[in-house]
Formats: sequence, structure tokens, C-alpha cells
Amino acid sequence: MSGHLQGITVLNLASVGPAARCARMLSDYGASVIKVAPTPRKGGVQIQPPFHTYSASRGMEQVQIDLKAEEGKAAFMRLAEKADVVIESFRPGVVTRLGIDYDVLSQLNPRLIYCATSGFGQDGPHSQWAGHDVNYLAVGGFLGCTAKGEHGVPPLPGGTIADSAGGGMHAVIAVMAALVNREKTGKGEYLDVSIADGVLSFMALYVDQYLATDHEVGPQTAMLTGRYACYNTYRTKDDQGISVGAIEPAFWKNLCELTGLEKWLKHQTDDEVREQVIAGFREVFLTKTRDQWTELLADKNTCVAPILSMSEIAGDSQYQARGAFVEAVHPEKGSFQQVGPVLAGGDRSVKSYEVPDLSVTDTERIFSEAGMSPEEVSKLRESGVLN
Repeated sequence: MSGHLQGITVLNLASVGPAARCARMLSDYGASVIKVAPTPRKGGVQIQPPFHTYSASRGMEQVQIDLKAEEGKAAFMRLAEKADVVIESFRPGVVTRLGIDYDVLSQLNPRLIYCATSGFGQDGPHSQWAGHDVNYLAVGGFLGCTAKGEHGVPPLPGGTIADSAGGGMHAVIAVMAALVNREKTGKGEYLDVSIADGVLSFMALYVDQYLATDHEVGPQTAMLTGRYACYNTYRTKDDQGISVGAIEPAFWKNLCELTGLEKWLKHQTDDEVREQVIAGFREVFLTKTRDQWTELLADKNTCVAPILSMSEIAGDSQYQARGAFVEAVHPEKGSFQQVGPVLAGGDRSVKSYEVPDLSVTDTERIFSEAGMSPEEVSKLRESGVLN
């Protein structure tokens, strides 16, 4: 594996959610990621996602360990002694009960970076609340700034924003910063990654505005929440959608002229007529199809772009030109396309990946590198502690 994080070993204790997304991104930057899953008979409620999710675990390896058994815990510690990063997403307090918390592992490996991802953080009155993406978007202000739907409440977002950004990217940033800091100090650290805190961080523009001015931002009350016609979405003649982000006056001027709505040119943020301006643009966008408007406006400095479906994204010329999609080859499922390492700094030169069959583990090789003899591994497999 090549990349910025080549030589970094990550133990990932999560199967789904933000921690799994973090592991995926670290792997895309070159880290060696080992998924530590429970043994089948000890799996409990742990979810095994569909084979294609999280980029089909490309470039990753897997072991299965019964962490509730003393021998299993000891085996995991053998791996943690030589690891650089441990990622977990248990409810706060669980790893302490299992005896694999940071205080324990850092005694074995003082350079270890321990990233604990949870919904609300390791402390506070909500730390034990169960939750998912929509819950963190709700408490972090994202839904509160989203226009209400037909039932009087914000609709569900089209993507798992809290898991991806509030949790996954949050964790990646924290891990990378900790790796840089370790180069200076020689010491690892504990990272308390709260998904709700992550959502709060990217809602800070509006939360800070309230804290400084007592002005509360909500749907249609600010430029970026749909108050004006220049930053909005519109239905087109073919029941598709177009996005408009013409905030700067020059872009607004171009938009007004090309849509034949020059009369609104001097009323971009005129609250006295804002509803009439929005209505005017809604009406005019219904006169052409989405693709006709895209052809007319997108390359004319108007900040206009089409709203695309998944199938359209897969064939989009821009993403194709940038090599956003790669081939994955699964030993049972065969060949399929997936999103490649598209974040800046990722290696886009690889066009085809062999992805693992997660019903098969890499136990012998991984524990051999951790210093365990073949006889020890065989004994633990026979007892069901390893698989």
C-alpha cells in the first residue's frame, strides 16, 4: 500500500457508521487497516453491511476475535502493542468493561492513538443516548436551518451527513493531527470524537451569529437557507431540479439577463419584494427542462448546476474526467464500479482493486506479524477465540 499514511497500522473495531468511514478514508491515504470483528458465535447485534458498502473494504484485512474471552482480549492486545491507531464506536463505557480502553492499551503502547467515536461524546447528560445520523443533525442545528416539508417538519436529508462529515471526517482530521503531534512528542493520545460535536462545528456560522447577536437563523431567514431567489432550488419543466447559487452581484446579473428577468436585477436582497422575485424565478424555470437550463446557464458564470440522480452521477462527464470511479473485483460477486479515493491527496492512479471476501479472515498472517506462533494461533482458533 502506498500513500501519505504508508507504514501506519490501524485497528478498526467498527463495522458500520462514522468509525467505518474513518477507517475507509485512512486506508485510502495508505494506512494498513485491520478490521477486528467479533467471532460469528459472539457477534451479537453487530451488523455486517452489504458487500459493496464502505468501498467493499478494498485494501483492508480482517481478523475475528472474541473480546469477551480473556484469551481473545490478550490476542487483541498483541495487535494493539504494535498498532498506531485504534478506532472504536462502542457506547461510552463498553471498552472499559471489556478491558481494552485507552488507559489499558496506552500502558502497553504509549505511542497509540485511540479514537473513540460516539453519538454525543464520552461524557455529558446525553452520552448514553442511542442515535443515528438524523438525530445528530437534529441536535446540531442542521435540521433547524432546513426548510420544512409538506408535513411541517424538515425532510430527511438525502445523505448521511452526520456520519460522513460530523463523525467520519471529524475522526480522520483528529487522527491525522494526532499523528503529526506524535512526531513532535513521541506520545499517542485519546480522541473523543462526538458526531454531534462535528455537526455543531459545521453549523458554527449560524450558531456563532446567534451567540454574538441574538439573531436566530432558520429556514428562509438567511442567504444560505433560502431567503432569496439567488440562492435556491427550482423545479423545471420536466419535473427535475436546478440549483442556483448566484450570491455575488456579477453572477446575479448574468442570471437575471439570461433568464429574461432583468427587472429583478436591483432587487437581489430586497426584502420588500423577495417573495415576488422567488415566484418569478420559479415560474421562469418551469419553461425549460433541467438540461436545457444547464446548457444555457451553467458555463455562463451564473452559479447554476443540475440536481443529478445516482445514475446520472455515475455517468457524469466531470467525474469521469477526474477518474472518480474505479473497478472493484470481488472473489464471489465479480466486477463492479465504485467511488475511488477522491479526496485530495488520495491515489487516483489505481483503476482496479481486488476487494476481500469478508467471510475469510487474515488471521494467520496478521498474528504471525504480531509475534504469535502458528501453534498459538491454531489453539485459539480451535477454542473459538479467533476465527
